[in-house]
Amino acid sequence: MLKKIVVKGAKEHNLKNVSLEIPKEKLVVITGLSGSGKSSLAFDTIYAEGQRRYVESLSSYARQFLDKMKKPKVDLIEGLSPAISIEQKNTSKNPRSTVATVTEIYDYMRVLFARIGIPYSPFTGKPIVSQPISEMVDKIKKLPKDSTIYLLAPIVRGRKGEYKKDILNYKKRGFSKIKVDGKYYDIEDFPDLNKKIKHDISIVVDRVILNSKLGNRLADSVETAVNLSNGLLVVEYENETLPKKFRKLEKMLFSSKFSCPESGFTIEEIEPRLFSFNSPFGACEECEGIGHNLNIDPNLVITDPKKSLQDGVIEPWAKSTSMYYAQTLSSIAKHFKISLSDPWKKIPKKIQDVILYGSDEEEIKFSYDDGYESYSTKKTFEGVVNNLERRYLETDSEWKREEISQYQSESNCEKCKGMRLKDEALCIKINSLNISEITEKSIDDSQKWFANLENVLTERENKIAQHILKEINERLNFLLNVGLNYLTLSRESGTLSGGEAQRIRLASQIGSGLTGVLYVLDEPSIGLHQRDNKKLITALKKLRDLGNTVIVVEHDIETMESSDHIIDIGPEAGLNGGEIVAEGNVKQITENKNSITGDYLSGKKFISIPRKRRTAKNGRYIEISGASGNNLKKVNLKIPVGTFTCVTGVSGSGKSTLILQTLYNAFNLMLNKNKSRKVPKAFTGFKGTELIDKIIDIDQSPIGRTPRSNPATYTGAFGPIREWFAALPESKARGYKVGRYSFNVKGGRCETCEGDGVITYEMHFLPDVFIPCDTCKGARYNRETLEIRFKNKNIANVLDMTVDEGCVFFENIQSIKSKLITLKHVGLGYMKIGQQATTLSGGEAQRIKLAKELSKRPTGRTLYILDEPTTGLHSHDIKKLLEILQAFANTGNTVVVIEHNLDVIKTADHIIDMGPEGGVNGGKIIAEGSPEKVSQNSDSYTGKFIKELLGNSHMKKTA
Repeated sequence: MLKKIVVKGAKEHNLKNVSLEIPKEKLVVITGLSGSGKSSLAFDTIYAEGQRRYVESLSSYARQFLDKMKKPKVDLIEGLSPAISIEQKNTSKNPRSTVATVTEIYDYMRVLFARIGIPYSPFTGKPIVSQPISEMVDKIKKLPKDSTIYLLAPIVRGRKGEYKKDILNYKKRGFSKIKVDGKYYDIEDFPDLNKKIKHDISIVVDRVILNSKLGNRLADSVETAVNLSNGLLVVEYENETLPKKFRKLEKMLFSSKFSCPESGFTIEEIEPRLFSFNSPFGACEECEGIGHNLNIDPNLVITDPKKSLQDGVIEPWAKSTSMYYAQTLSSIAKHFKISLSDPWKKIPKKIQDVILYGSDEEEIKFSYDDGYESYSTKKTFEGVVNNLERRYLETDSEWKREEISQYQSESNCEKCKGMRLKDEALCIKINSLNISEITEKSIDDSQKWFANLENVLTERENKIAQHILKEINERLNFLLNVGLNYLTLSRESGTLSGGEAQRIRLASQIGSGLTGVLYVLDEPSIGLHQRDNKKLITALKKLRDLGNTVIVVEHDIETMESSDHIIDIGPEAGLNGGEIVAEGNVKQITENKNSITGDYLSGKKFISIPRKRRTAKNGRYIEISGASGNNLKKVNLKIPVGTFTCVTGVSGSGKSTLILQTLYNAFNLMLNKNKSRKVPKAFTGFKGTELIDKIIDIDQSPIGRTPRSNPATYTGAFGPIREWFAALPESKARGYKVGRYSFNVKGGRCETCEGDGVITYEMHFLPDVFIPCDTCKGARYNRETLEIRFKNKNIANVLDMTVDEGCVFFENIQSIKSKLITLKHVGLGYMKIGQQATTLSGGEAQRIKLAKELSKRPTGRTLYILDEPTTGLHSHDIKKLLEILQAFANTGNTVVVIEHNLDVIKTADHIIDMGPEGGVNGGKIIAEGSPEKVSQNSDSYTGKFIKELLGNSHMKKTA
């Protein structure tokens, strides 16, 4: 068996016929500048081929359910093992997916609670015991006299199947009636059931009329039903004492197993599915297991309480062109004797509540004039909030629904209080906690709780729980070992950062104990504080020591120093990359004169510390006081205006909550008219909105979700390119306008592929095939449009150029070059001008957004917020990024960066360090001030690492 992976002639993307040998069962780091071809080698060549070979070895039936992978452009790969990729993408947006479900911890918890959980009555707090048949009979006898009672034995509850044999068996036993999926049938007429959907089937054991002549019949029938259905009985009846039009079918549920004798609260079964919020048997009926509902939020309806009713304080109504809403408010003002010009905050609370939530039974005289007639009506008022809720539910218009959804926010479900489960599940406890209360704990606290559990369980319970607890504790320990101690088990997967999601998958893989596997990881150190980096490296080595090959695409110097083998790709990015510059151990890389990575590893190259730190412009600060969202402990934040500020701290310490969810959302409400419609987390006050004219969050979300979005369209470069082509003499002679050069509208685009450039052929059992469009050959435009040329290049040729090539090509056309040069400045010179947005990484998308900001005229009063902008960046690229951020601050703007990278932190003017730990043990500002000041704070983890850096003699200062 080959002890190495041999790659020959790799040509995927920008790789230039790359050949190399990678040692197996080692920790291998692939590094290089952004865009040099690291991911093309690691993911698009090695992983893709390993996965493809595995999938191709399966049956055609199995292959249709797996991801389809095309064969990479490579001459030969030998020595491949089955491949697993652990990327930093967080693909799950399902609100039902949590940390506990993804790691399978919740599955074990459900079994644990079903086997040793003790039910308690939510009404009395006493343990629930089984319900004897005599008690059931007594309760049934208390129903209204002469009621017709159906006694049902549920035999199938929410299970798939046809059940023909079972029903035949009951027919032979003498039963004549049956209830299937809510309908009664004679057992002779049992319908054919779809075996692929879930069914509910009950046998009708008896139909009795409640009177004194019953004798023992009721007790006998109840006993028969309970025996048939493993302890359950359903009683259906109509209250005969009510007039017919008011009667409805009532239902009672009895269990011979668990029932509260005082309140009648019954639990039908205690099985693992009762604790599943993805199952109708366990999920809260109100929120269907989501834990929260979307409701109209009065804080989004009224964002500026200084406005009056006539000035449009009620935003959704102010936008309407109809006079109806203005006349409604005028009538309410007249009724309550208030002025329409009074600021909202001065209107009495009682009247505010009427306007928002309705007048209950109090009638108001409304006067209307629709332009054709005037009329008056006296009625109650439903309230703005209820009006929006009703219109949202009643409308069939997607546009209207989207418009109203701007005023909605999430709030905990009132029934389950955000716990996702039915009362029956939440009343079952182990050591005084229900299953949802445990998932609310952090991984750190959960691990301690489960580790201590064997000390409080009885001998019998310990015997049952032994193997389950072993599995739970192992998984929790793996999560702790990758630095995720601060996450709660109930945390939704969709809210995790890419790095957190990746480390959870890494922990799961270590837990699986697989050997002989090829793992490919994408920057696992992202989002991790330097303190926790050693834990991650230990985890990677553990994966290797199990007998696996671990390939990591990484820029982190500590990870490289801990690796067995480094592959440096370059020398530059894009067309100037795609070659192996150096490979070997750390010593060999540092000694290689061609390796930029080696220069940074050896200290020959470094990011300099500024000679002088900026201080607050005119001594002024942007402030948030009393921030208490999530784990924040009434934090008072002060950001010096006109500086470059770094917000640091261990993972989960509250950085994103404070900066993105509180500061950004609060200022966004005022400055951007709350375009994002996000409600800030709780805080008591803020200052400094007058010091900035706009706030911009430059995040890593995609710049577009279709192949037609690209860097040129996003930065605005495509507009002047189209205008230039439309202004060419040949274009004018043919009457072509700017729209002719758009691939989004008919006219100049190729109509066969509608401007996509490719046709997708579905091959069912084989990978989908993307064939360049036969008509336009992938150029997106029709033949006539492509006949227009500038310097012998048509518009499709221009979109296929790299940014670097475009800057040279449009050298003398300032309107185009000025847009493209900003992309070059942010290190994206290698990128194609028309590269599809769907193929961009988060880091590339963020830098395109930076480029767009660079191309704007600076006001010197902008607040820029960036969350981990060094994601995907080599030290050399970070140097360029810092030049841009410093340039923003040099022009008077305020730059706030959430970052773990020490090279960025040491160059900041001001540091705000949060902690001391993550989760409940975080949420405080531990240290703030210049890097020099923070480095002297013994309580700051960041300070300790900065102190080491500042002490290094080669870290020279620049002017």
